[in-house]
Amino acid sequence: MRPKPHINRHYDGLLEELRRRVLEMGGFVEKQIADAIHALVERDSKEAELVIERDHIVNRMDVEIDEMCLNLLALHQPAARDLRFITTAMKINADLERAGDMAENICERAMELGQEPQLKPYVDLPRMARMAQEMLRDSLNSFVREDVELALKVCRDDDAVDALLEQIFRELISYMVEDPASISRAMRIIFVSKYLERVSDHATNIAEMVVFMVKGKSIRHLGEPPQEL
Repeated sequence: MRPKPHINRHYDGLLEELRRRVLEMGGFVEKQIADAIHALVERDSKEAELVIERDHIVNRMDVEIDEMCLNLLALHQPAARDLRFITTAMKINADLERAGDMAENICERAMELGQEPQLKPYVDLPRMARMAQEMLRDSLNSFVREDVELALKVCRDDDAVDALLEQIFRELISYMVEDPASISRAMRIIFVSKYLERVSDHATNIAEMVVFMVKGKSIRHLGEPPQEL
């Protein structure tokens, strides 16, 4: 549940604008990841190039949100819950920018893989991408709604992504053992799976920060996320 409005409506408007901008950046990063995987699966180098070119938009959003947060801190000197909200937005912003970098990295590997015969049908990677995207979406929704239960769900979902990463790794190792000529292609696919796992890690970071923002409690470094708070 969001805090009660302040007497200063302009200040409230700035906080809502910050919330909106973080959500907008998250939606754009999610699309970048979806398009990067589509470029990989369809072996579409032009689409991969477009995703890479659009990374500057993510960087611009990153700078604008950071500047907005710093101005709010400097000009309004927020305390307690508002301070946690603004500092959380700054940290989320950083994780979203890094998740955007993962989309760019995926496209670089997609362009390399597109120049060689396809090693295997892409089944697990799109599935892993959908899981990571859903985690990112849920983490941002938990931020906007200040929903601790949804944030904790994101933290728990990270285990499924890690398990799929291990499965992909084992399968590709077997390809490399059976056919050394497949090593370079298999390694690039492993890199893509690691990039997707990093996206899920960034979503988990966001969710953990949401818990801190709402409850004032840190659940980082606990190992297993708590079932409830």
